Amino acid sequence: MPRIAPHMTANARLLRNAATAEERALWSRLRHLRPRFTRQLPIGSYIVDFACRSIKLVVELDGSQHIDAVAYDDSRTLFLESLGSRVLRFWNSEVRENTDGVAEAIMAAVAHRLGPTHPKPLPSREGL
Repeated sequence: MPRIAPHMTANARLLRNAATAEERALWSRLRHLRPRFTRQLPIGSYIVDFACRSIKLVVELDGSQHIDAVAYDDSRTLFLESLGSRVLRFWNSEVRENTDGVAEAIMAAVAHRLGPTHPKPLPSREGL
């Protein structure tokens, strides 16, 4: 993948430093997850709110400004999906009203992207 333009890196840094209350609330739940998430990641000509690079999962939080930007959001999603990413979108109001529920939905998507655990787990040591 080509290097990120310096202005994109600078914009991402500004967005991280000026995070919304909803972004901060969700980040407090995602920051400890493994595989790791990152905030305000430049991908192509876009900056995504949260991303887990290793499993190609993108999480976008949409505020009221996105009501009028449906076509832009759709093209953005198509671009990210063309790179193999799965895009999850949540409204800021969802995060405000049910942060834990949104975090659980994201964790379920992480588990789905990771796939099942080992098909033949080691036997338990019961009875010893």
